[in-house]
Amino acid sequence: MRTFQTVALLASAVGAALMAGLFCAFSYAVMPGLARGDDRAFVQTMQHINRAILNGWFLTPFLLPLPLLVLAVVLAVRGHSPGALPWIIAALVLYVAAFLVTGTQNVPLNDVLDKVPLDSAPDRLREARAAFEDRWTTWNTVRAVLHTASLGALLWAFHLHSAGVRDLNS
Repeated sequence: MRTFQTVALLASAVGAALMAGLFCAFSYAVMPGLARGDDRAFVQTMQHINRAILNGWFLTPFLLPLPLLVLAVVLAVRGHSPGALPWIIAALVLYVAAFLVTGTQNVPLNDVLDKVPLDSAPDRLREARAAFEDRWTTWNTVRAVLHTASLGALLWAFHLHSAGVRDLNS
């Protein structure tokens, strides 16, 4: 069972790292880059990104840590690395919070922006962008911070778990 917990912690950490990296890159590179473009280019690019991102390369590391973290919590409760339990729970709570931010904030904004026709009048494109850009960027930064914090908790949990494995083997 300790092996399952090790795999669950490692795979969850990889997922959290990939999500933290993706959302951080949007915060410090993608969105500032798009901010320099005109309204039509902004709306069109975000529509393309939001459609393209829904694929297995995104969904696997985004979704898989959730059940793996629950498994890691269950295994820790059953006595496998109990010292890591608070950190695993923290990682799970932070990951769930980031997941909820995505589902309740970023995705609805994406859905509204996706319905804006690209041949709309310039005023309509400007309004759509104004309703989207700052709110989406703020919530993206929140989820980047939450995923990064989840990763930190996971790395510490893994350290404690690994120390427990070493103690058992001594």
